[in-house]
Formats: sequence, structure tokens, C-alpha cells
Amino acid sequence: MPYPVCDKTAPEEPVMAWLVLVLSGMLEAVWAAALDRSEGFTRLAPSMVFLVAMVASMAGLAFAMRELPVGTAYAVWVGIGAVLTVAYAMITGIETVSLVKLLLLGGIVGCVIGLKLVS
Repeated sequence: MPYPVCDKTAPEEPVMAWLVLVLSGMLEAVWAAALDRSEGFTRLAPSMVFLVAMVASMAGLAFAMRELPVGTAYAVWVGIGAVLTVAYAMITGIETVSLVKLLLLGGIVGCVIGLKLVS
């Protein structure tokens, strides 16, 4: 009886790498916000959140770069972190909200999605 044929030539989608990259980008926003709240590392709790989130974010980025191209991975990581950091600042009132800022943030999101689609 013949064995079923398994096509190993088709490229496999690195789903786990993308998932870890997105979570790492989210952690980048966490450490950026914690860094602001640490007031120059003079407040213990935000300083500790910064340290833990930064290490986890960098570890996740390094993990994702094992399967994703460095340029794509880094751009997506920075884009997610930047958009979420600005969104958090707008929601908490640290930064003002404007139509221009929202459109520019939408452009970053579009570019991040585009990088995912073409990789």
C-alpha cells in the first residue's frame, strides 16, 4: 500500500514568530509608558515594569527574528510599539488628539499590515 505524499516544498507560514512579534511590539508600548512613569527611574514600581517589559519585548523580537527577516521584524515591532504608545498617550490625555495624528497613525498601521502581507 503506498504512503500518502507529503509536499514539504511549500513554504510554511511562521505563525508563531508573527504572534510573538506582535506581542513583543505590544510590550514595547508597555515599557515606553512605564519609562515615562518611572520619572527617571526614581519610582520603583514603574521602573520594574519597564525592566521586565523591555527584557520580554527584546527576547520576543529576537525569537521572531529567527524566522522573519530583520528589516520586516524590526519595522513591525517598532510600528506596533509606536502606534500603541501614542494611542495610550492620547487616551490618557498626555498627548492631544488630532485628525492629522490619527491619519498618520493609520498610515503606520497600514504599512505594518503591508509588510506582513508581502513577507
